[in-house]
Amino acid sequence: MKILMLSIFAPHFFNWTEQLRDSGHEVYWLDVYDSKSKVKQIDFVEQILGWRYKWDYPGRYFLKSKTPDITRLINIFNERNFQEQLEEQIRRIKPDVVHSFVMYLGGAPALPVMKKVLDLKWAYTAWGSDMYYYQHQPKHLKDMKETLAQMDYMFADCQRDYSIAQEHGFEGRFLGVFPGGGGFDLRGLDPFIKDKENRSMILIKGYQGLHGKCISVLEALQKLEMHLKDYRIVVFGAAPEVFKFVGSSSLKAFKNLEVYGKLPYQNLMELMGRALIYIGNSSSDGMPNTLLEAIIMGAFPMQSNPGGATAEVITHKKNGLLIEEPENPGQIAELIREALFNPEFRRKAIAWNSENIKPKLERERVKARVLKAYELIEKDL
Repeated sequence: MKILMLSIFAPHFFNWTEQLRDSGHEVYWLDVYDSKSKVKQIDFVEQILGWRYKWDYPGRYFLKSKTPDITRLINIFNERNFQEQLEEQIRRIKPDVVHSFVMYLGGAPALPVMKKVLDLKWAYTAWGSDMYYYQHQPKHLKDMKETLAQMDYMFADCQRDYSIAQEHGFEGRFLGVFPGGGGFDLRGLDPFIKDKENRSMILIKGYQGLHGKCISVLEALQKLEMHLKDYRIVVFGAAPEVFKFVGSSSLKAFKNLEVYGKLPYQNLMELMGRALIYIGNSSSDGMPNTLLEAIIMGAFPMQSNPGGATAEVITHKKNGLLIEEPENPGQIAELIREALFNPEFRRKAIAWNSENIKPKLERERVKARVLKAYELIEKDL
């Protein structure tokens, strides 16, 4: 089967696509934003790059940074249209299925072309806030409804998003819930799991902005200062707003607080493998990959639950704690206190997750399900 993937340059996408190596399928990737960078991880895929500009003239990036108005004028004549490029690649490749990743990046922009080739199967993968947040944006919702009505298949990282898609016009075949980037290499990650019985780190995802609500967690920590002296507190992936908040609040006096920007994957997994408690907090998300990573690395999970997505994995007060009010530092402080002062609860939750959730996230096990889903598409051709 020939599969034409439409996605931005994204690690989730590369991890997912790598599952198709040696599958017998011919895989093509049209980089919708044209990053022009070849990706070694998916070297078995024909990567369609360098298509956007007719003439990639010397000094283009310098001109773009210094004179954006002139660059916009030049691009009227110099920039190729995504829909035209997609149509050209469909004619050339003659794919059996087009697979779009993320509605408003790889889905809706392809709709005008897909309407012209109604005999071509169309699959879609929903990630993160793809459905949950953008259904509340009128322009995005209009595009979403029109696009969902044309799609034949859907993958998602949570059951919630399939329900939302059905509500807004998807009548195709749901192929299942999968981690956004496929499964995890448990054999490779297990060596990073340390100090199972003697952990003292509170690990916090540092996203802040449209969806991320790390600052609410930090405000909760301020309320618990007297209880935290014996713990190492680490914030990773911190947004600029988080650095600014820490520097201008009482947290700057916390000698046990460390704040990092983006970390290499191995470094993050090493932290996860030493964390007592993991906290992720946002107002909109799908199934957070970092939550799943915390589970497989043996950390006790605390995670926000927008639209009920996290509750598909975490049962509150059974195998973790759900943050239902992501912008309420008082509620978050109470949950942290509960996690800190109930070691038997933590122990049982971690044991349950390790026995019941972790094995299902093993990469080869997930890959087998993914390949079976693509086989279902192939049988429909």
